Amino acid sequence: MNTRNQKIAPPHQLPDFLRPFFWDYDFDSLSWGEDRELIVARILSSGDWNALTWLRSHTGDRFLREWIEHHQGDGLSPPRLRFWELILGLPHRKVNNWLAAERRKIWGKRVNP
Repeated sequence: MNTRNQKIAPPHQLPDFLRPFFWDYDFDSLSWGEDRELIVARILSSGDWNALTWLRSHTGDRFLREWIEHHQGDGLSPPRLRFWELILGLPHRKVNNWLAAERRKIWGKRVNP
């Protein structure tokens, strides 16, 4: 299913400027077809402006909105989730509920050394 707002990236190698975001993986073996979940999660959670722009151009905002809703914002810091709430028009109450979920509270109580 390929709509005007939902573009799919070709299955070739990822652009080299994404390499720093996948320092813990064999970057050259990553592919959109095989590793889409990892790529989307990593770029949404820690990508810079260029990486985010690339991701949006290859997936479309509708895909990203559905992806975040399906994962209920898991893996995204509160500031990142609020950013995507504004950019993608995510429902404010849903985002509040995701941020208040018990599974997030565990991470919020961790102590930094």
